Amino acid sequence: MFNLNGKVDIALNRDVEMLLKSGEDGVLPIVQAGEPVLRVKCEAYRGQLRKQTLHKLIESMRTTMLEAPGVGLAAPQIGLGLAIAVVEDHVRDDDGDPREIAEFPFHTIINPVYEPVGTQTRSFFEGCLSFDGYQAVRKRWLDITARWQDENGTKHEERLHGWPARIFQHETDHLSGELYIDQAEIRSLSTNENLEDFWCDDPVPSLAAKELGFEL
Repeated sequence: MFNLNGKVDIALNRDVEMLLKSGEDGVLPIVQAGEPVLRVKCEAYRGQLRKQTLHKLIESMRTTMLEAPGVGLAAPQIGLGLAIAVVEDHVRDDDGDPREIAEFPFHTIINPVYEPVGTQTRSFFEGCLSFDGYQAVRKRWLDITARWQDENGTKHEERLHGWPARIFQHETDHLSGELYIDQAEIRSLSTNENLEDFWCDDPVPSLAAKELGFEL
């Protein structure tokens, strides 16, 4: 557990405060693929920020995520190499959606890790705010054990299933310098417009696999 009263990094605090001022109405610029910060393993959070700065950072990350709109945002996506992410998703009116979307209340996940439970996987189209305008089919674990700390340093462990498990995997991978596209079915890569026109009626991308030439 990180120490909220641990050694504060003065220079880092100054940089984060400057970063927060770069946003407009709390919305920060989102780093896009090709910038080195997205490919570096993040530094574990050990209490380097003042409590007030940490809370302002979390608030701005949530505002940025929701404005995008997205269901998760990791610190490197705003140019900060700390192991901090925010996640949030809510049930839509999609009864029987095979992606198993479930209520996933707002969480700050600090120093997150996960491990698969069982061997089942699922493949669905997935996107990323740092690879804007595109989606591709990505295989992920169906069930995971997720572990993280919150903004108060409290440890959490929870079994996640379906879409919440996918969100947690996606954001945690960001903190290791990985983008979802690294292990996606590259032949499935589609613009958001083409996904809407051709594949949105088929949440299980079996038709896309047949037409675009990849295996599920």
